[in-house]
Amino acid sequence: MAGKRIGLFGGTFNPIHLGHLRGAEDIRESFGLDRVVFLPAAIPPHKLRDDVIEPRPRLEMVKLATLANPFFSVSDVEIERSGKSYSIDTLRYFREGQPDSFFFILGMDAFVEIETWKEYQKLFSLCNFIVMARPGSGKTPPSFQLPDVLVSSFHYDQEGGHWLHESGHTLHVKEITFLDISSTRIRELVEKGKSVKYLVPPDVEVYIRTHGLYQSKKRVGEEKISV
Repeated sequence: MAGKRIGLFGGTFNPIHLGHLRGAEDIRESFGLDRVVFLPAAIPPHKLRDDVIEPRPRLEMVKLATLANPFFSVSDVEIERSGKSYSIDTLRYFREGQPDSFFFILGMDAFVEIETWKEYQKLFSLCNFIVMARPGSGKTPPSFQLPDVLVSSFHYDQEGGHWLHESGHTLHVKEITFLDISSTRIRELVEKGKSVKYLVPPDVEVYIRTHGLYQSKKRVGEEKISV
């Protein structure tokens, strides 16, 4: 039997917000994906640990955020695996014995630093890649140029509008609906005691408030006194 078309969307999701969800929905629809799997990282290799809360609350927020979309699901594979969350290990896990076609979804900021990823040359032999770009950024074909370290492994398919890796897998750069939202900004607002309504799903907003996430030690202390 032919496999399904599965998107793999990794990230810190610290916290997940509407920009993540809208981007994933754009990609799912544009590429006819049967499912998008969100993959919260346990220990992100490229993030400062002081800036990232524990993995379990981030996982729970992703579950809450994706629950209403039947095409979205969540995997805890990176959280259950010990050590840093390397994408190469995750891709090998999903590829093992599976007939599905996988599409690894990531942002442009992450993609341009691909040479800093573990075993980055082998990533493109394991699955297709979709890079999300902001509308009008000038970072879409044909103007977008591959990072120098990838040029020798790809050639551009003019008819298909994507790059082809020597393994046969594809690399797409796709503009998505841009919502000017960032996890950093959300954390800053929460720390200042301000609203994050309409930036994160309602259930995530409640979860952040209920569990006192992203609050400064001073604010946490103030809330305990007031109760």
